[in-house]
Amino acid sequence: MATNMIYPPVYTIPVGNPTTPADVKSGDPVALGDIVGIALTDDDTAGHVTGGVTIARGGVWALEVKGETTTDAAVSAGDRLYLDGGVVNKDSSNGVPFGYAWGTYSNGKATPASAGDTLVASGATTTIAVLVDA
Repeated sequence: MATNMIYPPVYTIPVGNPTTPADVKSGDPVALGDIVGIALTDDDTAGHVTGGVTIARGGVWALEVKGETTTDAAVSAGDRLYLDGGVVNKDSSNGVPFGYAWGTYSNGKATPASAGDTLVASGATTTIAVLVDA
């Protein structure tokens, strides 16, 4: 079961064969077309179609976010985030809308950020608190 949840999701649903990433593990950000969420199970879990997983929609999650669009770009509080080939970033041209940069995450604790706070430096990858679309 995914252990990176900070605030509970709105709901969970089973989906078959997510389009990204190919090998889903519990806690991964996933997309099935434009349906996004966090995997609560590994793929091929009993009771699902081959490659199927149960995902959480909504909630705040500790996720790795890369500071990039199509080039390096910092991520600030409130920025729109996208799932781009398994990577959460700001690339709206290649990614699927995924959620928002919500706050910092350190030592198992999330802290809400204020407007303008930089959460991920340009070109860096940092685990932050992400509000996932529901």
